[in-house]
This record gives sequence, structure tokens and C-alpha cells, in this order.
Amino acid sequence: MASTQANASENPTNIPASQSGSTAAITSKRKVSKNALGSRTNVGWEHGISVGEDGKKIQCKYCYKFFLGGVYRMKHHLTGTQKDVGACTAVSDEVKKQMWDVVSGLQVNLMKKTSMGGASPGEATKEVDTTDDKRKGKELDGNIFKKIRISTQTTIHNIFKKNFREEVCLEIRTFFYNNGIPFNVSRSEEYSRMFEKAIRYGQGFKPPSYHELRVPLLKKHVELVQQSLEEHRAYWKQVGCTIMTDDWTDKRRRTILNFFVNSPKRTVFLKSIDASHITKTADKLFKMIDDVVEEVGEENVIQVVTDNAANYKAAGEMLMKKRKKLFWTLVRGIVIHTFHNSSQLTSKCTGSSK
Repeated sequence: MASTQANASENPTNIPASQSGSTAAITSKRKVSKNALGSRTNVGWEHGISVGEDGKKIQCKYCYKFFLGGVYRMKHHLTGTQKDVGACTAVSDEVKKQMWDVVSGLQVNLMKKTSMGGASPGEATKEVDTTDDKRKGKELDGNIFKKIRISTQTTIHNIFKKNFREEVCLEIRTFFYNNGIPFNVSRSEEYSRMFEKAIRYGQGFKPPSYHELRVPLLKKHVELVQQSLEEHRAYWKQVGCTIMTDDWTDKRRRTILNFFVNSPKRTVFLKSIDASHITKTADKLFKMIDDVVEEVGEENVIQVVTDNAANYKAAGEMLMKKRKKLFWTLVRGIVIHTFHNSSQLTSKCTGSSK
């Protein structure tokens, strides 16, 4: 009897000795962490090196940084979600996409469960990454990506925006640098409007090709410019206008003469002429300016403003003898600096291709 009581005290559950060993084995198996050595089947372990047996500290195989948090944070580190850990700067796009599919898949499943009524509001904010038992069921103030309370749908939509914007900006930067585009172009209204239209189009937009820019789109732009010019012509007839000239030398050492028409409405570019063999002679210069006056309409022109060089002065006197109603004004140096860049662009659009 005494031995029986002793055995009972040693085995209070009254489980036969033959079964106690197997029960202990099952209990020990249940207590094995998924981060323990020999049981790490999660895909995240393929990209990290465990420091220690508990799996809490990991070194990234790509950027070689150490961080705590197990395989859970490893996946967010590689994905670049900024969730409790910095983004890896050396991981390939292929691995990043693989990790993104994993973490976003968990989020999508949670969204479906919540929308179908299968999860209560409290459950919708629980950690669902079952690869780490210690994180399983942990309450988060938001979802698996952020520790702030925002909608799951918003998180899915914006998770990569920060990192992806940096990638896009790098491509735009390279485009500017490699093609020698002035930085001031980024301040133009057309620059911002171009991206807004492309974003509205959505994924799959193909930018215009060399041929499209050079032929059909160029012709369409010229038509739009001509339509705008006709509106200004109607205004010139009402209040009058001033013809202004600006000569400059291009990279080929050609003398380019730009003509602008100014009115209270605004100053517009009219045309650009290769005047390399014209500006040297007063007669040819007079003929060229006189043709521009005729194009604008003598009855609309109040004055003509040019450089005060000797050839322009002689041409001006000849013009005033023929055109009795207009004034000729000589200005020292270049007349129009503000419109220099726009005149180059518009001259390319309105000039003929050779």
C-alpha cells in the first residue's frame, strides 16, 4: 500500500508509465519554436543568418545588417515596408517582390476575412503572421504593416509609395542629367501636367516614340499654336501691337532673328529666321522686317523695336519712309531676354524640316 501511494504521488495524473513517455514527447514537440534550429521552414530564413539558437537576432545576407525580431522583421526588412525595421538597400528586385507577395498576401487574407464578417473588429487588428508564435495574436494599433490605426485598404495601396517614388525620381534625374535638360524645366506647368496625365492613364502607358514626337505630334502642336495666334491677331486689330526683334547666335554660329509681337494681352512669339546673310546688309534687313509688318498688318502695328546697330538704324529709316503711320524705336543690346529659351523651342516647332 505504501508503494502504491508513493507511485501515486510521483504520478498524480494516474497515467501509466508506458504512456507518460509518449505524452512528454508530444508536449516537448509543441513547445518547439518555429524559430528554433531544425524547424525553420519559413521562406524568410533563406535570406538571413541566425545569430544564436533562439532566432531573435538575424543578419541580412544582402546588406549584412543585424537586427532583432526574427524572421518576421526579416521579411519586412527585405520588402521595405518600414515596419519596425529599416529597408534593405542591397536586396534584388526579385527577392523584394517575393517578400512583398508574402507579407501582402497575409494582409489580403485579413481584408477578405474582415469584409466577409469572419473577423471581429478586434481580430482585424491582430498580428496574423503565424511564422513567429510569439507575435501570433499580438494586438497592433492598425495592421501588420503600421502601428497607427489606418484602414487596411489604404495600407495596401500606399505601402510601396515612398520607396517607389525614390526609384521614379532616380529615373527622372538620370533623364535630366544624361540629356542636358535645364533644371528650370521642372518648374514649368507642362512638367507637372505631363506626369498628372500619365498617372491618370494608369499602368501600361507608353511614352511617345521618336517618330510620334517628330511628325504627328509636332504637326498637331503647330496647329494649336496657329489657332492661338489667330486669337491674338483679332486682339491686335482692336488695340494695336508692337513688333520686337531679338538676334542671337546658335551653336552653328548662325545669326537667328526672332520676331515677337507685344500687346496688352501678352507677348507672343511670331517667327524665327536664319538671318546670317541678311543682317549684314541694311537693304536685306529692311526687306525682312517690312515683310513681317505686312504679315502682322500695317494697320495693327504701332511701333517696331530693334537693336540700335548701324544696319538696323539704316533699315529703320527706310521702313519709316515706306510705312508713314508706325514708329521705329532703337534699343541698345538684346531687346528680349525673357523669351530667349521659349523662342528656341517654338522656332523648332514652327520651322520646316530639311
